[in-house]
Amino acid sequence: MVRRVDPDSRRFRDIVRGKIRENLKSYISRGELIARQGKDSVSVPLPQIDIPNFRFGKPEQGGVGQGPGEEGTPLGGEEAEAGPEAGDQPGEHVLEVDVSLEELAEILGDQLELPNIEPKGTESVHTIKERYTGIDKQGPESLRHFKRTFKEALKRQIQSGVYDPKNPVIVPMRDDRRYRSWKTQSVPQSNAVILYMMDVSGSMGSEQKEIVRIESFWLDTWLKSQYENIETRYIIHDAAAKLVDAHTFFNVRESGGTKISSAYKLAKEVIEQDFPPSEWNIYPFHFSDGDNWGGDDTTLCMNLLNEHLMPWSNIFCYGQVKSAYGSGQFIKDLREHFPEDERMILSEINSRDEILQSLKTFLGKGK
Repeated sequence: MVRRVDPDSRRFRDIVRGKIRENLKSYISRGELIARQGKDSVSVPLPQIDIPNFRFGKPEQGGVGQGPGEEGTPLGGEEAEAGPEAGDQPGEHVLEVDVSLEELAEILGDQLELPNIEPKGTESVHTIKERYTGIDKQGPESLRHFKRTFKEALKRQIQSGVYDPKNPVIVPMRDDRRYRSWKTQSVPQSNAVILYMMDVSGSMGSEQKEIVRIESFWLDTWLKSQYENIETRYIIHDAAAKLVDAHTFFNVRESGGTKISSAYKLAKEVIEQDFPPSEWNIYPFHFSDGDNWGGDDTTLCMNLLNEHLMPWSNIFCYGQVKSAYGSGQFIKDLREHFPEDERMILSEINSRDEILQSLKTFLGKGK
């Protein structure tokens, strides 16, 4: 049975989805959705939806609400004290609507025309699932199959000759009861790990880290919609690298010089220890302003990428965030060493307005 409110609810959800699509770039560049994130949903502000309001009828009409009083007299209470002079401009009506992260990922995928990811390594990773596959004569009452129980009772009464079509009363007995049965199956499951690496040297300021934080939120949202099980690891580096939690990753103060190879070495160790490439879909994302300590370290980075990180990963993504103090050289080195390798995806992010295009660049190949 369809409730009367259901069509209106669906229509409202369609309006909400349309507004989010219309303003997606604005939501992404401002990053305000991150602060509104819950466990499985995000509170989305929609200032363009008008709020219903009351309108006064004609004074001469009778009916409820008509009676003595002057215009402006408050109803049901004392008159409030006079405040500042009233303004002459309309206010902005902001409505907050909860949208699931799954639905947000779907909107992002539609807007950027992202292909679904084709996982690798699923044949070695299995999870246990229970599926109802048949009917049994024994089981818990919570799984009793009422239709099959009724049919068994009917068959028994017909066979025994006690069934009366003029008075069709069916009373199941204990032997008539049937229950849904299940079978435990081992089914393939796609596992993925996201490795976020970020340069936190002195040239990476708060604006650069905020761009990384916003982009990471949307990368997480999309990848979690593609995999049943996903892990995330965070690596920060200046001249040395270390594994940290998410809060530290996005809030650590910047200082020191830069050795990018330290992050790549640590990423290699994390993968070798916890995430066998034959069983995991691996997504390293490295964000930096492009400065590195020297040519020798850059050569070491290229060797680590070529021999380990890129063969192990679905894709390797490098995002270069523009900084007033960064040289921007590292992305040029990557282009020179991997000119035609589709596993290496590069993106230059000069401002928040370019985050949307960067997401398209990173996720657009469906790997």
